[in-house]
Amino acid sequence: MIQPLAYIHPEAKIAKNVVIEPFASISKDVEIGEGTWIGSNVTIMDGARIGKNCRIFPGAVISAIPQDLKFAGEVTTAEIGDNTTVRECATINRGTKARGKTTVGSGCLLMAYVHIGHDCEVRNNIIIGNASQIAGEVIIDNHAILSSSVLVHQFSRIGCHVMISGGALVRKDVPPYAMAAHEPLTYVGINTVGLRRRQFTSERIGEIQATYRLLYAGGLNFTNALIEIESKIPQSEERDEIINFVRNSKRGIMKGNTSMHD
Repeated sequence: MIQPLAYIHPEAKIAKNVVIEPFASISKDVEIGEGTWIGSNVTIMDGARIGKNCRIFPGAVISAIPQDLKFAGEVTTAEIGDNTTVRECATINRGTKARGKTTVGSGCLLMAYVHIGHDCEVRNNIIIGNASQIAGEVIIDNHAILSSSVLVHQFSRIGCHVMISGGALVRKDVPPYAMAAHEPLTYVGINTVGLRRRQFTSERIGEIQATYRLLYAGGLNFTNALIEIESKIPQSEERDEIINFVRNSKRGIMKGNTSMHD
């Protein structure tokens, strides 16, 4: 159902069963999948690729040009997977020549006034709280949760199953399964509640805790801590995820709180 007061460019590709409410504006180079709902006063600009069964709430702007001085008008996209919700006045900018696209995966919830900068890679089943601002070329891995008003520095990476407290300033990479809080951002334990909700066993959670004890509370620098982890912690998907994340971090990982022992 398309309301007559909406503007839709005749060359936009709109699938069946898409609902477009009054005063929405949809540009030429746009694709919208089946079952998606577009609220009033939503602006969807050239380069938008929106999946199936998404909900885009009033005032959101999808695929505006990047807020980046190196952008020179190149053809890029902003892509949203299936079953993702974008709440009121959130903004998702399209990519630059750095990556060519900004992506938000499937099953995500971007709350009101969230900003996703150019060339970000926001993966699947991620929740980003009200007014959080994600700068350009940030990677956020699956099942991460960012509370309200989190500010993420450009080029940062946030690992899978992470929980970041409200108002945090993310200047360093946040490794997988961790909880992060305080200023400067600090490791305060692992995201036990989130892991249990996703059916991680007590044994797996215990191995993640043991890995982080060696990383943050073992009295070693990160290089030697990783060697210690490899020798003492049995190989597992979670152990290797942490090791690879730390070794591949370009910005360095957040600091540890040595008073914490989980």
